[in-house]
Amino acid sequence: MKQTIAVRTDLGMGDGKLAAQVAHASLKAYERADSANAEEWKRTGATKVVVAVGSEDELIGLEREARAANLPHALVRDAGRTQIESGTATALGVGPASDAKVDAVTGDLKLL
Repeated sequence: MKQTIAVRTDLGMGDGKLAAQVAHASLKAYERADSANAEEWKRTGATKVVVAVGSEDELIGLEREARAANLPHALVRDAGRTQIESGTATALGVGPASDAKVDAVTGDLKLL
C-alpha cells in the first residue's frame, strides 16, 4: 500500500510552498480512499512517494489516468494567495491503494 504525490517542478515554488501543496494532495486523496484501503495504508506505515512532473498538462494527464483506474486521487489547485496564480494545478495525490495500482499510473515518474 502506498500513496504517490506528483508535484510540478516547472512553477519554481519555494520549498515551503511545494511542501504545502504536497501535503494538501496527500490529505485530500487520503480522504477520498475507501475505509479499508485507508486503514490498511495507515497500518502498514502510510508510505508516501513524491515524484516530479514538468507541466500542468502532464499533471492533468495523470489525473485522468488515476480516474480511469478508479483510484482515489486529488488534484490541488492553488488559491493564489502567495506565489502561484489562483487556479493553477500544482500537485496530484494518487492513492492510497496497492503498490501495483498506484505504480500503473505514477511508476515511470522520477523521484523529487
